[in-house]
Amino acid sequence: MKFNSLLSNLKLLYIFFVFLALINIFFSTGKGHAKTFSINDIEISTPFEINFNKNEIIDKGFVEAFNELILSIVQSKEQVKLKNTSINQIKGMIETFSIKEEKFINEIYYLTLNVSFNKKNIFDLLESKNVFPSLPLKKNFLFIPVFVDQNKNQVSMFSENILFTMWNLNNKKYRLLNYILPTQDLDDFNLIKKNINNLETYDFKEIISKYNMNDHIIMIVFKNNNKIRVFNKIFFNKKNNLKNLDYSEVNFDNEEEIFKFIDNLKLVHEDFWKSQNEINTSVKLSLNISINNSNNIKLKKFEKILSDMDLIYNFYIYKFDNKNNFYKVIFNGTPDKFLEVMRDENYNFEIKNKIWVLNDKS
Repeated sequence: MKFNSLLSNLKLLYIFFVFLALINIFFSTGKGHAKTFSINDIEISTPFEINFNKNEIIDKGFVEAFNELILSIVQSKEQVKLKNTSINQIKGMIETFSIKEEKFINEIYYLTLNVSFNKKNIFDLLESKNVFPSLPLKKNFLFIPVFVDQNKNQVSMFSENILFTMWNLNNKKYRLLNYILPTQDLDDFNLIKKNINNLETYDFKEIISKYNMNDHIIMIVFKNNNKIRVFNKIFFNKKNNLKNLDYSEVNFDNEEEIFKFIDNLKLVHEDFWKSQNEINTSVKLSLNISINNSNNIKLKKFEKILSDMDLIYNFYIYKFDNKNNFYKVIFNGTPDKFLEVMRDENYNFEIKNKIWVLNDKS
């Protein structure tokens, strides 16, 4: 009798632990996919006519949302490969969408959409086109634009420099870089003027030191008759990156031409930034991670971090027991990179029998 009673109690205990583990799964990761790419406030308008078709307008919004996403995560030279992506392909990658606002004004229909794309499906599409995406990370740079008229041996800065006054106008939503312009300072101008003949080697240290920003872009535009040369010194992660660009004549009295010129220069900076944050989606590191499942809040927090991490391609629970949940994590990078990004989130691991065990103190 005692043996039967003990066996019955053990069965009940086993069922209890299985039940707890199932709760962890059912109320934990429902989908194995990492987070979505959200593109918000897509605005569409069209005349309200007899053949008005709301679904066609929404499809147009999907295309615009997809194009905006590609502009933010793909370098400009690769964007042409995504140009002919069909509406059916685009719709197949949409996780959710919502109509934020719709209205009729003077027989014009206005629609504002929020669209979320499944990140895994987007990465799969890009990989099929041999395109490596970049992390859509926003970044502040101290930006010092200098204009040099070599014919007149004259330098312009601040409000006297048309590029300075117009640079932060007409910004586009998909841009990742935010340019912090220096304040107007006569001493700074005199320093630049003093170094007009060696600006490409001048370090601008006296000016940069006034701002609490290590990363900066020095852009010097040289005008010599009809020729324009742009010298870019992009300082990031304690390294200087130099980019020289040549342009045919730019009419600096024409606002439209100036904006076009600025957009082209910003594209160079954006491509540099994307190159620094490129994801090699062809590298898929498979990790088995074990986490104690006694704390459901801790599990939810861990899964949210995985979901929010752009370098995570996929993750899911592949088994569990009465003590631990075992996750399969597919990571676009090296083991060292995974450890680095997880340390940034205060997670530390030790490897036991090819299982990455989360330190209980994390």
